Amino acid sequence: MIPHTLTAENYFSPENEMKYMGSSQFKSFQRCESSAYAELHGEYKREVTDALLIGSYIDAHFEGTLDIFKAQHPEIFMKNGDLKAQYHHADYMIQRAERDEFFKTYMSGEKQKIMVGEISGVPFKIKIDSYLENMCIVDLKCVKDFNLIWNDEKGGKQHFINYWGYDIQGAIYREIVRQNTGKQLPFYIAAITKEKPEPKLKVYWIPDEDLDAALNEVVSLAPRFNQIKEGKLQPQRCGDCPYCRFTEVLTEPVNYHEELEVYDVECE
Repeated sequence: MIPHTLTAENYFSPENEMKYMGSSQFKSFQRCESSAYAELHGEYKREVTDALLIGSYIDAHFEGTLDIFKAQHPEIFMKNGDLKAQYHHADYMIQRAERDEFFKTYMSGEKQKIMVGEISGVPFKIKIDSYLENMCIVDLKCVKDFNLIWNDEKGGKQHFINYWGYDIQGAIYREIVRQNTGKQLPFYIAAITKEKPEPKLKVYWIPDEDLDAALNEVVSLAPRFNQIKEGKLQPQRCGDCPYCRFTEVLTEPVNYHEELEVYDVECE
């Protein structure tokens, strides 16, 4: 096992976010380099949405820290002390998952297992939701539903695993586990939907060839993203994310016909 000083308490500290790259950070750079850089350097903070909090709420249950999570997030409660309705449903999602023995088996491994390693010379850190030693790597996800999601950039629908970059996450996790154990383990997503009245459950296996392709992407891009982190390269703006909209500076009028031409090309 590669030695490190990371703990649950300091895993997301500013110092360790700068020292290591993780799957979430890598995907943030993929979405918008400028936004990711600004967030890392304390110049921008993403909005904490109910969707993110519900996912963290369910994560906390499975890692056995739900009471701590509730104490740290008073915003999930109403003024009278009761949980808000969406978190009552999160409790029901948890109950649904706990009733399924197959799902529980995949979530029965060591919780929040931390490992470190390097990809393309860049230090990476991972924290595994359920690590079944010598068997598999499992990450827990809470999603809206299992329907395909439209991706404007790709011009088509994608599975949520590809849309949210969970294949990228799986590739990073599998590689760092391999570096620490010498074993290339399969990667699974244990997924719960937020659908009402009844959530759905699935355990997804991401094939090795998909993880191989995703790892090639990480190998290719990680050095650039790390140089941006260190201030050695200028980050590029995506032009469409909340950070880019917030910091946009107008310099000249726009001929609206140009936007119509772009729309016509996208529709072809």
